[in-house]
Amino acid sequence: MKYPCLVQKRFCKTPIDVTVYGEGVTEDGAPETVLEGSFMCNWQDGAETILTAEQKRVAISGRALFPGDICPDLPVISSGKVNVFGVERAILYGRKSRNPDGTVNFTELKIE
Repeated sequence: MKYPCLVQKRFCKTPIDVTVYGEGVTEDGAPETVLEGSFMCNWQDGAETILTAEQKRVAISGRALFPGDICPDLPVISSGKVNVFGVERAILYGRKSRNPDGTVNFTELKIE
């Protein structure tokens, strides 16, 4: 059975550069790079004001949605960085939303 893609390519209009790190490290102690590439994504961003005792802090966050599996070599995307709109941001977590048959319907990256 073919499942409908919930993040369609025609709605992915934002260019984004993605670097995904694996769990290991290189000989230099740097994170092991598993994926580097340029993609088109559906980008949703926002801001949140966090009030502290001394001051307020504004946290910028976003979500990048991709049709299918952008990193099939990794079962889970746990860290990395993206460059979107000329700003480099860290990946907080990645999610691969799966169909009932186990195939990946879309990939989501939560960005800080």
